[in-house]
Amino acid sequence: MSITVEEKNRVMKEYATKEGDTGSPEVQVAVLSSRIATLTEHFKTHKKDNHSRRGLLKMVAQRRKLLDYLRAKEESRYQDLIKRLGLRR
Repeated sequence: MSITVEEKNRVMKEYATKEGDTGSPEVQVAVLSSRIATLTEHFKTHKKDNHSRRGLLKMVAQRRKLLDYLRAKEESRYQDLIKRLGLRR
């Protein structure tokens, strides 16, 4: 249900703003989006897994908070990130 270490490292390299970046909002949102996508696929076959569904909802809320923060700080970075991830608008 979680992403592999290789997948996480790939996502972190792709969305890093500088070398060794692991904590910027862009990286955090990208990693959360990858985990959310994995869990969404899991729920297609395990419809009654409500314990994992709660974790999914917490991840979605955390991603929303990070996106709100990024939007308040720098609108251009926010717009670029949602375009790269294929999220809304």
